[in-house]
Amino acid sequence: MSDKPVIPANKLAGIYIKIRNKRADLRKAYEADDAHLDGQLQAVVAEMLSTCEAVGANSIRTDAGTIIRTIKTRYWSSDWEAMHDFIQTNAAFDLLERRIHQTNMKLYLEGNPDKLPPGLNSDSFYDISVRRST
Repeated sequence: MSDKPVIPANKLAGIYIKIRNKRADLRKAYEADDAHLDGQLQAVVAEMLSTCEAVGANSIRTDAGTIIRTIKTRYWSSDWEAMHDFIQTNAAFDLLERRIHQTNMKLYLEGNPDKLPPGLNSDSFYDISVRRST
């Protein structure tokens, strides 16, 4: 038996909610500050892009640092069914990221408990959630 005093569940729930609320407040303040700074940063980036374009340069060396202009390209699909068909037809599975949609895998396994994909790993653990009392 432990000499450690048992903290009543009511008190634990109250402490949990207080910490969770404080974290939410901190997150909200951080996000507001970060959004403000991001706006300033985007304005500076726009100015640097204009400067690079005006002087016809992809890099500008300064005493404070070197400004480097690069082209970034993002890809996405507006027709996922066609994209899946294309990937399957061309065996181009490396076009996909290597991660499993957690909810869809859970639903698949619930509906197909005898069809376990090879190499699938899982980790289950108990977690706690606390709802505020009304």
